[in-house]
Amino acid sequence: MGADLAVAGQRPWLTPNRDFYRIDTALTPPLIDPDSWSLRIHGLVDRELVLTYQDLLDRGLRDAWITICCVSNPVGGDLIGNTVWGGVPIKAILDEVGIRNGADALLSTSEDGWTCGTPLDALTDGREALLALTMNGEPLPVPHGFPVRQVVPGLYGYVSATKWVTDWEVTRFADFEAFWTQRGWGERGPVKTESRIDVPKSGSSISAGPGVVAGVAWAQQVGIEKVEVSVDGGPWREATLGEVPNVDTWVQWSIDWVADEGDHEIAVRATDRNGRVQTAERADVLPDGATGHHRITVSAG
Repeated sequence: MGADLAVAGQRPWLTPNRDFYRIDTALTPPLIDPDSWSLRIHGLVDRELVLTYQDLLDRGLRDAWITICCVSNPVGGDLIGNTVWGGVPIKAILDEVGIRNGADALLSTSEDGWTCGTPLDALTDGREALLALTMNGEPLPVPHGFPVRQVVPGLYGYVSATKWVTDWEVTRFADFEAFWTQRGWGERGPVKTESRIDVPKSGSSISAGPGVVAGVAWAQQVGIEKVEVSVDGGPWREATLGEVPNVDTWVQWSIDWVADEGDHEIAVRATDRNGRVQTAERADVLPDGATGHHRITVSAG
């Protein structure tokens, strides 16, 4: 069994570049010549540094499968995608400049002036945090941050995934507010454990009899232990999981179901590898991500 369970109608495990979600705050994305691009690193560091695009290429690119998710993704939403990113480890760069005592944040700035505050511990704890140059083996598409963007597993994009990044200031959360935190969103933004039903579609009519329920689940930095499905408030039944290369990607799941004629409600929940069960408590996306079990209704006939 592979990562993609190949269930008809299910979103693919690998999200094609053309289908990867976008959240834009500018009318048009910046067009940057990679030969003129640079990243200035300053602030609470021992040594300031300026990196060029060629500098990053010369360091060599590491590939990492990472799912990234938007904090405004509702329960069951599609503002999430999974791909292989190629880039330079952020930790190595921060080790090189030397972080001074008291610093706890990295304030990154995009070419278009957008700002983002990222916890330094998420950039230095060994996870695959990257300055990414490629996406699915190709140079970053312009709408996704060409020539260079940040990708940090385990954090929502608004506190980690700066596109067209040109400036890093090592600093303290107490000393700044970034673009979205100024607007009431949480400061640190860890991704919450969630699961989603892709098949069947909510509100659809299906044939009575044998069928399948399938979707995806994610618990970054921990991983998914199991996914369970309940029909019409009945017992939770464990689904089959796809194989994944690490704990930072979503995992596909599927389960057989024999549908009786009539209307049905299907719910899903995930359990992470630390044994924590996804909460059923409903919460809105503001201020730090939605929670709750994804539930759909279908009619079998």
